[in-house]
Amino acid sequence: MPVLNRVTMKAFDRERNRHRTAILPCGSVEEHGAHLPLGTDTFHAEELARAVSERIPVWVAPALPYGLCRSSIQHPGTIGIRSDTLRMLVKDVVRSLYEQGMRNVVIISGHAGGTHMASLVDAGEDLLAELDEIKIAVLSVLDLGAAAWKDILETPRDSHAGEVETSLMLYLYPECVHGTAPEEYPFFPKHILVRNKRAFWPGGVWGNPRSSSAQKGEAFMERSVVALIELIRKLETWSEDGQ
Repeated sequence: MPVLNRVTMKAFDRERNRHRTAILPCGSVEEHGAHLPLGTDTFHAEELARAVSERIPVWVAPALPYGLCRSSIQHPGTIGIRSDTLRMLVKDVVRSLYEQGMRNVVIISGHAGGTHMASLVDAGEDLLAELDEIKIAVLSVLDLGAAAWKDILETPRDSHAGEVETSLMLYLYPECVHGTAPEEYPFFPKHILVRNKRAFWPGGVWGNPRSSSAQKGEAFMERSVVALIELIRKLETWSEDGQ
């Protein structure tokens, strides 16, 4: 099934009652070290959703390219939105998908920040309470890959612009990768909020980009596709009465 904004009204109307599952990719405009583009999270989520749609009949909604970026908001290029804005935007889009016949919605985020993901989960919970027939899954690409990548990943604490994301970009968009960057991990204090966030995370990398390769990126993507298909099939047949 194609991305929604590439089909005609007639084509969508012909298929929407037979195929009632949609993926909503979410991303961010956020720094990804000195070597990766600001749209890395969005590209990842979009390409994952598209690859899934080539194997099973699901609709792919156009990606939401802005996210809640707390720790990286002071780095050059990061453009963030508020939690309330993100929740309302996601709820409006999913409501409209529901009105167009979708009953199963997977919100997959390429941006895995804690406050960002909490806002997506809050939106999903509100929609569950509001829409009687909706079934929703909310997860990040890191949630999806935690088990699927463990025998490939060399960097135990890899999270942002490191081994995984650099490998994926080398595989998907090699022309957008500009060299590499040093291994780095944020050192924010526990529980204490700080004003000068860049002082605690100067390079904007969380992991080791130098352990990346296009071959790893292909493997990360393939395993993510398989894992997401498995989740979609589970969601489509999900019944709380028969769990």
